[in-house]
Amino acid sequence: MIERHPDAPAPGTRITSHYRMCVGCGPDHPTGLHVTVTAGEGLTVSGSFTVTDDHQGAPGLAHGGILSLAFDEVLGSLIWLIGEPAVTGHLETSYRRPVPVGTTLYIGAAIDRVDGRKIYMSASGRENAVDGPVSVTASAVFVVVPATHFVEHGRAVAPSELSEAAAKVAEVNP
Repeated sequence: MIERHPDAPAPGTRITSHYRMCVGCGPDHPTGLHVTVTAGEGLTVSGSFTVTDDHQGAPGLAHGGILSLAFDEVLGSLIWLIGEPAVTGHLETSYRRPVPVGTTLYIGAAIDRVDGRKIYMSASGRENAVDGPVSVTASAVFVVVPATHFVEHGRAVAPSELSEAAAKVAEVNP
């Protein structure tokens, strides 16, 4: 059974962006989603983002890939609660209704179970309110990786580009 890490953000605490230029959560990405995420009770988080003109697929509607990106971002934030670096291994998104430009999507996500290095997660997205109609659901499997994974496969970044938590991981595992 997996448990919340003692150093995990407290319930109600905003989980900051891990990287300022992340297309999902980065505050400095000019056309990014600017997803915000808050730690919940246990192994849950809640996130939100507002669909803008930059996120369209069909005229006036969110692109399905953008919606998957939002879910990947919120689901990925769950790893901050367990203190283990992990990456998306599988993400399945189900679209129940179109999401118009101007909609704020509220996404609730949870860790459902863990099997070895695999972390099974699920989420649902609701339109314009935490109890609004469900527009999108998702399930995912994240895979725990060593912190060196990001150094070996990514590019070097200045510590100022990372969140404090991500900078600590890079500092411990340069």
